[in-house]
Amino acid sequence: QVQLAESGGGLVQPGGSLRLSCAASGSIFSINTMGWYRQAPGKQRELVADIASGGGTNYADFVKGRFTISRDNAKNTVYLQMNSLKPEDTAVYYCKLVTGYVITYWGKGTLVTVSS
Repeated sequence: QVQLAESGGGLVQPGGSLRLSCAASGSIFSINTMGWYRQAPGKQRELVADIASGGGTNYADFVKGRFTISRDNAKNTVYLQMNSLKPEDTAVYYCKLVTGYVITYWGKGTLVTVSS
């Protein structure tokens, strides 16, 4: 089994920044992709950004230029640096991990609230 521990969410004013972290632990033999999704109230879960084992990244259009995803393979950890936050970024942010055997794990989520 693989466990994902997210941290870094909270309340921030518009224009502010937050950094989310997701650390994977457990029976990890290989990691393919790690990423972040979000789900706002009444909306479907959507991709924010993901990063492949080789470092290739993929971003949703609505975060390009504002968010940066990175990973530390030695620590099995993925980060999401979020700058210039907007009220519409308010959501629960979920970490996702896909192993080399194409098994998907999800974290429990961390709440990000952007409000003045």
